[in-house]
Amino acid sequence: MRDGLSTTSYAVLGLLSLRSWTGYELAQQGRRSLRFWWPKEDSVLYEEPRRLVARGLATAVREHNGGRSRNRYEITDEGRQALREWLREPSGPPRIELEPCLRLLFADQGDHEDAIRAIAVLRSWAQDHIDSANEIVRQYHEGEVPFPDRLHIVALGARVISDFFGTVTTISDFLETEISQWPRTDGLGLTPRSKEILDELVQRPGSEDSRRD
Repeated sequence: MRDGLSTTSYAVLGLLSLRSWTGYELAQQGRRSLRFWWPKEDSVLYEEPRRLVARGLATAVREHNGGRSRNRYEITDEGRQALREWLREPSGPPRIELEPCLRLLFADQGDHEDAIRAIAVLRSWAQDHIDSANEIVRQYHEGEVPFPDRLHIVALGARVISDFFGTVTTISDFLETEISQWPRTDGLGLTPRSKEILDELVQRPGSEDSRRD
């Protein structure tokens, strides 16, 4: 990775490799596509193209629309080369930050309602992503296709989103059911139900115990 360039830099270069964008359009596209993989605030997507221009990886042309003016950004040959070099490099590992699950980790310091509220946020987050992805899939399926030559990539991405966030909603339902059955949140230790869950996990395909069998 080039000095001074972040993964977000390359995400914006990737968008610029598709077409030219204004800062506003980049933010809109970020909500449409990047939010599933690399969510960033609109302000970040507005600012990043300026850094790319300063490094010669993009150009900016001032447009005038009525009484307003705005920059339109376009990738340069150097920017395309930087993007290709980044794609050749080994990817960094995924980094997942799930505050609802962090709160669950310390559920014994609160009560049932605290834990269930956290899980409700997890479910809502996953369902929101599923709903957004389904709407995009519907648009593509009905021919509203901004990048038809990329449909082979879009189809795979949609499958990942559907399976991943669908699993999160299923897990959320499981967690809420289990927590609701606790008599309290602290001091329960190895209950018959927690032993049942642990026994099931060690017998799952891929677990160390199942491989020994």
